Amino acid sequence: MTADTAAAPSAPESRLGQVAAGELPVLEGLVSMNIDSLERSELDPATYVLVRLAALVAMDAAPVSYLIHLGLAGDAGVSLEQAQGVLVALAPMVGSARIASAAGKILRAYGLGAVLAESA
Repeated sequence: MTADTAAAPSAPESRLGQVAAGELPVLEGLVSMNIDSLERSELDPATYVLVRLAALVAMDAAPVSYLIHLGLAGDAGVSLEQAQGVLVALAPMVGSARIASAAGKILRAYGLGAVLAESA
């Protein structure tokens, strides 16, 4: 393999490296890593957001991660009932403790969103 054909880091990996090196603000880097993700997934926006919600639950994500995705869910027309349906569907796979943790973090995300809205 020549230098011309060597595999270059993918755009998300390159951006993540820039974030780690302090070249990009963290949130800007995170946003840029996700810009083309929806289009590349070939999912409709609502399904895309619900799949990502399931991933957040599975990895016990922080409240700020839920905050970001709840905004996307609203923009995609995802209903509260659909989001709750994801939690119900995941419960047998991830357990009740993980679902309870996710529900608490989602509530904290809503609170964080309200505080941010008030300060804006």
